Amino acid sequence: MNLTIGAVILAAGEGKRLKLNAPKPLAPCLDKKLIDFPIRELKKFFSQNHLQGKMTAVIGHQKEMVQSYIEKNYGDIAFALQEKQLGTADALRSYFNSSNETLNYDYTLVICADTPVVSFNELTSMMTLLQNENLDAVAATFKVENPTGYGRIIRGNLGFHIIEEKDATEEERKITEVNSGLYIFKTAYVHQHLKSIDSNNKSNEFYLTDVFKIGFNVKAQCFLNSELFLGVNTLKQLEAVEFALRERKKNELRDAGVRFIDSQHCYIDSEVEVGEGSVIYPNTYITGQSKIGKNVVIEMGAQISHSIVEDNAKVLAYTILESAHLRLKATAGPFARLRPGADIGAEAKIGNFVEIKKSVLDKGVKVSHLSYVGDAFIGEETNIGCGFITCNFDGAHKHITRIGKNCFIGSDSQTIAPVEIGDDCFVASSSTITKSMPSGSFAISRTAQVTKEQMAHRFIKKK
Repeated sequence: MNLTIGAVILAAGEGKRLKLNAPKPLAPCLDKKLIDFPIRELKKFFSQNHLQGKMTAVIGHQKEMVQSYIEKNYGDIAFALQEKQLGTADALRSYFNSSNETLNYDYTLVICADTPVVSFNELTSMMTLLQNENLDAVAATFKVENPTGYGRIIRGNLGFHIIEEKDATEEERKITEVNSGLYIFKTAYVHQHLKSIDSNNKSNEFYLTDVFKIGFNVKAQCFLNSELFLGVNTLKQLEAVEFALRERKKNELRDAGVRFIDSQHCYIDSEVEVGEGSVIYPNTYITGQSKIGKNVVIEMGAQISHSIVEDNAKVLAYTILESAHLRLKATAGPFARLRPGADIGAEAKIGNFVEIKKSVLDKGVKVSHLSYVGDAFIGEETNIGCGFITCNFDGAHKHITRIGKNCFIGSDSQTIAPVEIGDDCFVASSSTITKSMPSGSFAISRTAQVTKEQMAHRFIKKK
């Protein structure tokens, strides 16, 4: 029979010191919010350990905003309301009071919304320890040179105690092993001991840490890497957390065969995928759920967001991809921009200062320089000359341009949508195409050149 667990995310904080126009759980972190990280890792923890149960977010400050965000992005999370910020034990009481179902789980896990570096690996390690030694509770701890602000861990032969800094003696404050705020309990144990917790301390709060006592069947699991438990209370701490998340991601990618020219100056979000053999140059930004294939080259200054880059493609210097798709062996850049809906076919070439929006370009299409293609479909092996524009907006509506395969579109031409050009067509340079062209046709719309001898002096101005 599968074990059951209720996972409690403490997300009631205000985050006043962050000075953001948002409650702390919705503070930005990489291209997500703080609350996204514990939710994601808890889902992995449940899945990989075959656990059944439910996540509950304990909310308080700006509760409507926090609940709305979670409901919009996750459909399987419950909520408990902490009316007043009276401490972590009060938050857990709010959880148990929110539903009778909460008492039916074998275990109760407590995690803070503002510790986004914690991963399912640490949760799994704690759960394994709890089960193997049949403990009533496990708390994650770590050591720091400067423990200011943390609760200190006081170990006994059996069990341990956590003393908050405000309540600690000078000698106790010298202890460097500290509390992370991450716990797993047997549900019956924590629910029973919550009843006896009072607020008789210098903060006048109900400390969840008071359920840990010397002589009890509880254990502190000390993790060597203190970065795992970085919390976010200030913008400086938020920056440190984002740095740690990016470093972890780059280490994972490097171990998987991705080469960085200068990893210290690459910014890669936690959900990005990059295939073996790919090379990433400095000052690149790869964000969102971007997927980069194998043997891809991403040059300096590239920005890739929520996009797909297939195997052996190249994203050249200072090119931007936004919700775009660059297919097998295609090239974009330098200084190109692929906007949402740009689908660039295999072996196609998008050159410098070219912008593509909501358009499908088939295999081998070339748009080499200084062009705009929007709301268009372009067939295989068609060549688009310099300075081409699809004129697709009439002031009220967008219209479609269709260009067939093996066409030649001369430089400085425009198509006035809606218009369709068949296969194997030739459009002469400087032409404005307002009518559809059947396959195999030639179009030219410029006027004949008129040359007036000895007239240039009328127009040339000299100092």
